[in-house]
Amino acid sequence: MITVDEALTHLFAQVSPMPVEYIALRQAAGRVLAQDVIAQRTQPPFAASSMDGYAVRRAEVEPDAMFKVMGEAAAGHRFEGAIKAGQAVRIFTGAPVPEGADFVVIQEDVTRRGDLITLSHNIGDKDNIRPAGGDFLEGQPLTAPRLLRPADIALLAAMNIAVVPVHRKPVVAIMATGDELVQPGEQPGPDQIIASNTYGLAAQLDALGATTRLMPIASDNIPSLKRSFELAQGADLIITIGGASVGDHDLVAPVAAELGMEQAFYKVAMRPGKPLMAGRMGDAAMVGLPGNPVSALVCGTVFVAPMVRAMLGLGEAAAPRRQLPLATDIPSNGPREHYMRSVIAQGAVTPEQRQDSSLLSVLASANALMVRPPHDPEQPAGALVDIIDI
Repeated sequence: MITVDEALTHLFAQVSPMPVEYIALRQAAGRVLAQDVIAQRTQPPFAASSMDGYAVRRAEVEPDAMFKVMGEAAAGHRFEGAIKAGQAVRIFTGAPVPEGADFVVIQEDVTRRGDLITLSHNIGDKDNIRPAGGDFLEGQPLTAPRLLRPADIALLAAMNIAVVPVHRKPVVAIMATGDELVQPGEQPGPDQIIASNTYGLAAQLDALGATTRLMPIASDNIPSLKRSFELAQGADLIITIGGASVGDHDLVAPVAAELGMEQAFYKVAMRPGKPLMAGRMGDAAMVGLPGNPVSALVCGTVFVAPMVRAMLGLGEAAAPRRQLPLATDIPSNGPREHYMRSVIAQGAVTPEQRQDSSLLSVLASANALMVRPPHDPEQPAGALVDIIDI
């Protein structure tokens, strides 16, 4: 068996960032910027008023000073001309500041009678002007890689970027195996259960930005498995669930090897999730996950999600961890790294009492995986432990 870190190193070696494609800005939210983009204009492109008021010369601003209003400037409609001594322009938020003006007196500090305004006694020093280029300058880059959030989309729009270079979404084919499985909504036989792992894993990877394809359930025989692998052709990553162990009915590894899979490793020193294998099959990476529901989804968090992020161009990194104190004492750990389903509440973490890898209800009630190193001694309440948010 190899360690989790060693397995991740092998897994990252099986994948690379997806090619670049160019998409409309409207479709770019949640995608990964693949190349630096350059601002096509300066923002704001002119000095603009940040308040409704009157544009004047700063040197003339003093209590009770009087000005003659020469016109108006609104957003999208500048005042044509220059302000001279003793003159003012009525200005609104976002409007270009007229030539000659370098101060905006807010309207609450002005008394107006006809075309004349008089300043109050408490003007303050703030000029209420947004300088040209105060946000960004033409030619300024937005650097890749970058997972594009709503604020990034707004920034790209302001930069006048209408077409965005992003990494193509990796296509992930997910294949459940086993005679005991039927699809949700079907009527299982007396010895069958409902396939759940594929749906949970697909939801996990879709949320990361992959395009997932659920394959038909493969029966525990060679022709059915071969047919499922044929249907998965064209995917960038093939994930099988179940059948990757060494029992008489575990046929995934020998069938995959017959079809040309180059195996990178088999078995990881972790729980849940020991019977995990990976390699390459033609143009696709392949990962064989355990069949137990919790094992499959924990391995999805620990292994598959980092692979997908690497394929999206976000770099090679393990699932992010942070530390929290224990809410209770815990006993020592065994020889394998343990990913314990846990609950974070009031700033502390408590492992679930039941850690069996078949218990989806326990996983669904958890909001974290607590990571116990191999042979970790018993830990008292208050000790800091590593957790992965789920």
